[in-house]
Amino acid sequence: MLHSALALCLLLVAVSSNLAIAIKKEKRPPQTLSRGWGDDITWVQTYEEGLFYAQKSKKPLMVIHHLEDCQYSQALKQVFSQNEEIQEMAQNKFIMLNLMHETTDKNLSPDGQYVPRIMFVDPSLTVRADIAGRYSNRLYTYEPQDLPLLIENMKKALRLIQSEL
Repeated sequence: MLHSALALCLLLVAVSSNLAIAIKKEKRPPQTLSRGWGDDITWVQTYEEGLFYAQKSKKPLMVIHHLEDCQYSQALKQVFSQNEEIQEMAQNKFIMLNLMHETTDKNLSPDGQYVPRIMFVDPSLTVRADIAGRYSNRLYTYEPQDLPLLIENMKKALRLIQSEL
């Protein structure tokens, strides 16, 4: 009897420790709006909020469309979040939004819905379809090696706004 009670106790300890490990693995830290694109950047939550703040602050809105399970989005996110110049401009000169779903504004997908895709919207709420990446079949996509072009396009968005003010 004592032997079977001891065996039962050991079984319960083993099961409860495995359950505790399983529960611990499922708990994740709260997801911030940055989603890994830059924790020091102030991110807006919705496209509509981004448009409001762009118009109010006279700063361009930068919209990053991405997916968590997309290897291309992940690769771009890694270099984007580690580039000091991009992080500084995003922090100080842009209203920033990253989306893991499509918006209802079809102007943000003029050549299709693919990821990663980065679009700029000026304070007059005009989507700047003229600020594009280097690919003719996916005009607004950027790959890690395209970071210099993305930086130049961010500067172009700022120059266009300055010339219109």
